[in-house]
Amino acid sequence: MKRVLFQGDSITDAGRSREQDANVGRGYPHLVKAALNFREPMEYDFINKGISGNRVVDVYARIKLDIINLAPDFMSILIGVNDVWHEFSRKNGVDADKFEKIYSMMIEEIKEALPDIKILIMEPFALKASATDAVLEDGSDKYTAFRAETEKRAAASRRVAEKYGLEFLPLQKLLDDAAAKTSPEYWLADGVHPTEAGHALISEQWIKKFDEMMK
Repeated sequence: MKRVLFQGDSITDAGRSREQDANVGRGYPHLVKAALNFREPMEYDFINKGISGNRVVDVYARIKLDIINLAPDFMSILIGVNDVWHEFSRKNGVDADKFEKIYSMMIEEIKEALPDIKILIMEPFALKASATDAVLEDGSDKYTAFRAETEKRAAASRRVAEKYGLEFLPLQKLLDDAAAKTSPEYWLADGVHPTEAGHALISEQWIKKFDEMMK
């Protein structure tokens, strides 16, 4: 049985249980688990260790307990939006250069400890809605700055994937295109957290990448 680990922040956490690994929450990990368990019964063991509010430094701080010790065969990581959001909300974000440095250190250590692991790096994203849209104290538009900073973390995530020969899952354009046909809130309730439809979109793309990587 292959072990699949979901790692990240609240988008991945999505209400998952801290006591029962079988309960992976109500987000895209749940949809992925349901689809793959239906398609290939008894082939996978799914664990979700996403934690709401996490930045890249927080995931790195628990690398031993929540990644290496679990020895997954496959892991996906979605991190980056809190590195931006926490700077806007409490001046406790992680700047783009440090984000990339810590991400690289984390991947290096994981690959050294688990040389056969397959890793999928997912692109952080944002849309214009309640959590990302406001007028800042200096009179500037919050979303313009929030989106620009999120895109910096997205670019850094892609570079880390390329540097270590990992697969990268782009999500921002998919969400932009989807939002253009409906509204941002239809996919990301507050501009950050996915709705059921948003999680479905992510899970569909996740499974496509997973299938490519497991061939």
